[in-house]
Amino acid sequence: MQVKIKKNNLQKFMILMVGGGILLLIVSVLFVIFGAKSIDMKTICDAFLHYDPTDQNHIIIIGLRLPRLIANIMVGSSLALTGAIMQGSTKNPMADSGLMGISGGAIFAMTIMLVFVPGLGKLESIGLSCIGAGVATFLTYFIAAASKKGMTPERLVLSGMSVSMLFSSLSSALVLKFDMSRELALYMAGTTSTVNWMDVKLCLPVYVVGVVISLLMSRSLTVMNLGDDVATGLGINVKLIKTLNTIVVLLLTAMAVIIIGPVSYIGLMVPHIARMLVGTDYRLVLPTSALLGGSFVVLVDFIGKLIMSPYEMPIGILLSIIGVPFFIYVSRKQRREFGQ
Repeated sequence: MQVKIKKNNLQKFMILMVGGGILLLIVSVLFVIFGAKSIDMKTICDAFLHYDPTDQNHIIIIGLRLPRLIANIMVGSSLALTGAIMQGSTKNPMADSGLMGISGGAIFAMTIMLVFVPGLGKLESIGLSCIGAGVATFLTYFIAAASKKGMTPERLVLSGMSVSMLFSSLSSALVLKFDMSRELALYMAGTTSTVNWMDVKLCLPVYVVGVVISLLMSRSLTVMNLGDDVATGLGINVKLIKTLNTIVVLLLTAMAVIIIGPVSYIGLMVPHIARMLVGTDYRLVLPTSALLGGSFVVLVDFIGKLIMSPYEMPIGILLSIIGVPFFIYVSRKQRREFGQ
């Protein structure tokens, strides 16, 4: 059975992708221009066309700001995609890798690595983060299901927040025990300021694989929202799709944690905005979330560079300031819908 996309939503999607692409381009240019030191467009163009490794401005543009910009786009789109996938597969509108404890597990694994095996490579770090994220996911679902009433969206969120707090406490205990507070302070606040080209090159394959798989699953995710029985009747292998969903979420979350640290609310906010704009068909929701998520993180990081210039406010702090009111709004909306 072919599920058709509503013409009105498709038109909105096309307009949004073009407009969003232009917005991302504008914000990206501003991101490269402004910082602790502002650089004019002529110098930027010259750095791209005739890179001079002895020119300080060229080094700032190509060696520092460009990889950071790409990392912001990768992190924003990844976390937005994981949020959309989790909300679609669990039918829980409050699902987010940060709120569900997944990021907390990945962070704990990263803390263990930094304390005991600090020389571990990026690919090994991603693998270890995936293990931590996987353990946190298992604990979240196990705790949420350990009730006579079974798993509910509200119980799942509460379980995720509990697991997140558990791993956060364990991470803090390790940091204090081994006196790593100075080394981890900036990372735990959430920032891409230390990203370099090696980080981008190593994480890019994971990012591409995760994005491609998620987009290929978009139709199945839309059908699954009709219910598992209906999806099975329409020829969808529900267990396979849910397994792939989990793998993609773990991969993209682990990659984002490696780059930026513990940030939340992107996966909660962006998919909600995407659904308001293009409807509930995940063939439109996922690419829209990816574009909006990447643009949003670049914009927030750009604001963080400006408001405390020449210093910077970590992006994780700004996202929490923005995200907490949105979380309250969504939770209140859910209570009204369920008559609570």
